[in-house]
Amino acid sequence: MSSLTLFGAGSWGTALAVHLASAGREVTLWARRPEAAQQLRRTRRNPSYLPEIDLPSSVRVTSDLEAAAGASDVWALAVPSQNLRSVAERLRPFTHSEVAVVSLAKGIENDTLCTMSQVLDEVLASVPPAQIGVLYGPSHAEEVAEGRPTTVVAAAPDDAVAQRIQRVFMTERLRVYVNTDVIGVEIGGSAKNVLAIAAGIGDGVGYGDNAKAALITRGITEIRRLGRALGARSETFAGLAGMGDLIVTCMSAHSRNRYLGEQIGQGRSLPDVVDSMDMVAEGVRTTQSIHDLAQRHDIEMPITEAVYSVLFQGRRPQAMVEELMTRSAKREHWLPEGLGEQTR
Repeated sequence: MSSLTLFGAGSWGTALAVHLASAGREVTLWARRPEAAQQLRRTRRNPSYLPEIDLPSSVRVTSDLEAAAGASDVWALAVPSQNLRSVAERLRPFTHSEVAVVSLAKGIENDTLCTMSQVLDEVLASVPPAQIGVLYGPSHAEEVAEGRPTTVVAAAPDDAVAQRIQRVFMTERLRVYVNTDVIGVEIGGSAKNVLAIAAGIGDGVGYGDNAKAALITRGITEIRRLGRALGARSETFAGLAGMGDLIVTCMSAHSRNRYLGEQIGQGRSLPDVVDSMDMVAEGVRTTQSIHDLAQRHDIEMPITEAVYSVLFQGRRPQAMVEELMTRSAKREHWLPEGLGEQTR
């Protein structure tokens, strides 16, 4: 029986605990607040995130960080991306060379512009870099908790470690592929939240499916452009953490980022929308980081720039779309740079 510890009892951590325990895994779920852990143990429900889902009795719930760390050699961190560093720093005393650490958070750290695996590598010095990975893909927590078929990708620098993560997480309803392009998986899985906000803004303003299809298609182009500049492989963005995650996040009613964009498109302010949401929309802070990365590497990302201007510069949502639609005429290039020239 595989065992793992999930750090973070939000929607994603709880959903995976439910799903993996139901599939026979030995699961420990760590909640930051002792009162939250106590409530989970007593009611076997998480009313703030997945109120209709029962937590299997086999899931061990604790707020004791040392006990949670010692329960397994596979740690999965399901905390908001901007909180990952602080949780990792608390975990540092309990690390050792055999542990595999998996980030489930999708985002880029503000200020440092580090991906989640880079944050973990920086903080958890006693864990070999090859044993730090991520699990990303089109995977809304609600559907995973309900056992609906879902497919994700486990990425780690070492293929054997990626396969180790795959074995721990893969079930009959959660299919896991492996990949060693960690930076590509992280950029695809994080930047898609910015595009989901753009898709939601379009929904809120009242634009249709034509506009959303164009946004998704052109959006993956600019995400790939950034990813390649950071060393990613082009083909990664055609996969689960690229196009797959982008489609579901832009289209789904479950998507917090699409919802946030929709509310802004309908005229609400960003602080008002954020304050009214129970869960974190990672795309807001990620928009800042992706914008800054594009500026640092001189990468053209017009959709990201437009979302940034609406969220942080007071631009009207309608003006965002008008600007995108009236950019100078372009030729469509969807093949990786250089390949198009070779096949002409």
